[in-house]
Amino acid sequence: MVTGAGSGIGRALAAALAREGARLVLADVDEAELEATRASLAARGAEAVALRTDVSDRAQVQALADRAWSVFGGVHVLCNNAGVAAWGGLEAATHRDWQWVLGVNLWGVIHGVEAFVPRMIAGGQPGHVVNTASMAGLVATRGLGVYNTSKYAVVGLSETLAKDLKPYRIGVTVLCPMGVATRIRASDRNRPDPLRNPAASAPDPVELMGRTLAAETVAAMAVTAIREDRLYVITHDEGLEPLRRRFERLEQSILDRKPPG
Repeated sequence: MVTGAGSGIGRALAAALAREGARLVLADVDEAELEATRASLAARGAEAVALRTDVSDRAQVQALADRAWSVFGGVHVLCNNAGVAAWGGLEAATHRDWQWVLGVNLWGVIHGVEAFVPRMIAGGQPGHVVNTASMAGLVATRGLGVYNTSKYAVVGLSETLAKDLKPYRIGVTVLCPMGVATRIRASDRNRPDPLRNPAASAPDPVELMGRTLAAETVAAMAVTAIREDRLYVITHDEGLEPLRRRFERLEQSILDRKPPG
């Protein structure tokens, strides 16, 4: 099952899993793009069903799980991939920004876990969960605070979920890409009207360091991680130095701490 399957990493994940022989349940809030993904896969012989789903709505994700079990009798690989981004400093973030981004990026993952994982456990078969986070879930970036918050939470959720699901033979991967050729910079195209800001604002999107990878390249990394049961997929070599600096600062904060008294 793949959410956010209408475009970008989600569409590429669906195609990569189809090449592995998977039957697919596809979800996206953009019904036209979702159907385009389904039709493309069907044209290549893949068995796929699609259901328009707003992952921020728990009932809709539950209905998606119902559909998956009614059509295929179960799910072995769950990809909580749907995501959106809001740009700008936290000092200017509105409550609607928080509601929208956390609703999709964090609650969408939580709803996926709630709706699918207990049923996967009850099935008694090995499985895997892929949660799409971001390098922005490991290293903070100015101007991406709302997005950072959502993705840091997804990383923490995934790390804990990996420990919790190990006894059930269900692995977990958290996907942490940097720049990928997707439409995330145009996330507002699918922003619900009740969560749009009343005053128009268009802060410049943050320019990310490093290369821009094809979504297909990232999807291939995710499929390898599923096969090899890897927790982390950090897609860019350029991410190593920022990660090293972050953890050096954490280490130094302990080393610099003065003893009590």
